[in-house]
Amino acid sequence: MGKRKQLKVVLDTNVLISTLLFGGYLEPIRKAWKQGKIRLIFCQDTLEEFVRVLHYPKFGLSNEEIAYLVEIETLPYAKIVENSIELDSHILRDKDDIKFLECALSGKADFLVSGDKELLELKEFKGVKIIKAKELLEKLAF
Repeated sequence: MGKRKQLKVVLDTNVLISTLLFGGYLEPIRKAWKQGKIRLIFCQDTLEEFVRVLHYPKFGLSNEEIAYLVEIETLPYAKIVENSIELDSHILRDKDDIKFLECALSGKADFLVSGDKELLELKEFKGVKIIKAKELLEKLAF
């Protein structure tokens, strides 16, 4: 068997937070990035949103826990790319989601994983497949 290509993946913030904090059926995604099956792709905007959301009071995380999740659990398995693509903001109604598309394109990601209905309706954007976490789990079942 030949070595499989490492998948480059942008996880939207909800999928990333759910994987890190709640695990459950998403736990294999974390295992996959730790085993090198997938490489997480961030750009500055998506990384900043991830850190900001971890600080939400509803999660009740201490600064130490947040630092651990970002610096130990996530960033060692991630590549931070320069956002080199600026998309027309009219592509999506929710302007906040544009950064995930821009990041996926800038990082030449294979997949953008999201639960966002509007993003998922695109199915693919300029070569980046947009899929649900469940579909990523199916692809990881090598």
